[in-house]
Amino acid sequence: MTHRVVVAGIGSELRRDDGAGPAVVERIRRLGVPDDWALWSGPAPLDLLGLWAGCELAVVVDATHNDGEPGTIRVLEIDSASVDAGQGRAPGSTRGLNSTHGMGLVTVLQLARVVDRMPPRVVLVGIEGDDFGAGACLSPAVAGTVDEAAKKVFELARQATCMGGT
Repeated sequence: MTHRVVVAGIGSELRRDDGAGPAVVERIRRLGVPDDWALWSGPAPLDLLGLWAGCELAVVVDATHNDGEPGTIRVLEIDSASVDAGQGRAPGSTRGLNSTHGMGLVTVLQLARVVDRMPPRVVLVGIEGDDFGAGACLSPAVAGTVDEAAKKVFELARQATCMGGT
């Protein structure tokens, strides 16, 4: 089945705030989603290649580490120029969108383009993390933004629907 919207929570739930992406996906799952959405969470973004095929919008939720205020949510449209350049930057960030997940999101998107699996629109919802050590609980600052991040994902999908897709 082809899904119109794919929501991917990247991260490991065993590395504290790195589990922010999966926590947001779980919150969305509990709220309920339309039949044409696919939800995925895990530590390896390479797994998304098959899931993205044919979707209109891919929303990736991931913890970030840009020395910002823990719990800050940034929404970043990942455009073709960022993918082509092999980089992507959150506003005010000096760090790229590479990650601790073995293969960074931009690298996965470059591969997706080569194998014709690149979504037409990709948006990163980044949550600034605080503690990436071993453990299963999010830090208070990050845990307090899970609902807000989930709302942002629903808003992005609603905007895509109102615009008639991409």
